[in-house]
Amino acid sequence: MASSQQGAVAQPPGIRDMLARLVSLPSISSANPEWDHSNEPVVRTLAEWLEAMGFAVEILPVPGMPGKFNLIATLGQGPGGLVLSGHTDTVPYDEKRWQSDPFTLTERDDRWYGLGTCDMKGFFPLAIEAARVFLDQPLKQPLIILATADEESSMNGAQSLVAAGRPKGRYAVIGEPTGLRPVRMHKGIMMERLIFEGRSGHSSDPSLGNNAMEGMHDALSELMAYRNQLQQYYHNPAFKVQVPTLNLGCIHGGDNPNRICARCELHFDLRPLPGMQMAELRQAMLERIQPIAERRGLGFRFEPLFDGVPPFETPAESALVRVCERLTGHTAQAVAFATEAPWLQQLGLETLVMGPGSIDQAHQPDEYLALSQLEPTVAILRKLIRHFCLDEPQL
Repeated sequence: MASSQQGAVAQPPGIRDMLARLVSLPSISSANPEWDHSNEPVVRTLAEWLEAMGFAVEILPVPGMPGKFNLIATLGQGPGGLVLSGHTDTVPYDEKRWQSDPFTLTERDDRWYGLGTCDMKGFFPLAIEAARVFLDQPLKQPLIILATADEESSMNGAQSLVAAGRPKGRYAVIGEPTGLRPVRMHKGIMMERLIFEGRSGHSSDPSLGNNAMEGMHDALSELMAYRNQLQQYYHNPAFKVQVPTLNLGCIHGGDNPNRICARCELHFDLRPLPGMQMAELRQAMLERIQPIAERRGLGFRFEPLFDGVPPFETPAESALVRVCERLTGHTAQAVAFATEAPWLQQLGLETLVMGPGSIDQAHQPDEYLALSQLEPTVAILRKLIRHFCLDEPQL
């Protein structure tokens, strides 16, 4: 739905006051309903500020997720343009491990502390500040500020944008914390569940049951052999860990030493490199696991714990990568963490990840954004807006 506030509204406050307001609004996303919050207050606040600046603002409900919303705010018109994108949600927190209130922006040691300061509410005030100087200039291509829901849990906000075919644009910068270094590649992530079901019985006589844990033992061997095969075949020197990884994360089975295990469940993750297809990987694992279940007479289920995030890559020679490398003085790199970049790519956007703060502070107690990152971020974003929206390539 389109936002429809009318009348004169004051210009947005300064960077600190904007971030303090966003941090004060809980917007945790989590698969655990006890933690999960609506992001509507954050989206409504951003909409109010951006409307006051003359942006055309749309607030889009995420289908099937009550209380979850995306925001698309557009300044100017045209078929191309630049998208500055961020997610509005945060991860859960452990208040006992924080030195200050996670929902109060606190300054100390030349840093701003608060939940989401780094990952990644801090990007929005900086993008808004960068946009201020262009409000009275005739943009040749639109500037779009995009705010999404549930990046930290389901990625459903970004996926719903793909389904809607929005936003339209040519280039996108996702302001995840990279220390203002451009990122053009990241691994994907798949989280999978395997369940074997057998039959319990007294352990003194194995013929009385069918041991699901023994079947899982065979499956673990197959998965580790498959991991070795993948790591021999796939390799990318741009990554610190240059091969795909498969981590056996947790396993649960049985209930007592003297009972045959009737059920065993394994959760694991696989992080593919760019160029690897998740559907093909799942099919290959299924073809290794299914014969084990059939041979042992076990029931089994093999399914994703969530849809997963595809690997991401933007070519090194792309216009956006070249411009961001020139502006920052850093060669575009690869990272292990996943973002919404694959879905923006599906919308036809040439996409890059680059924002203030460090991923080392994300998801941590006493999360912070260093004050030294503020002015450089605003300066870089202004140059990007000028280059891609005013069609003035002089940098």
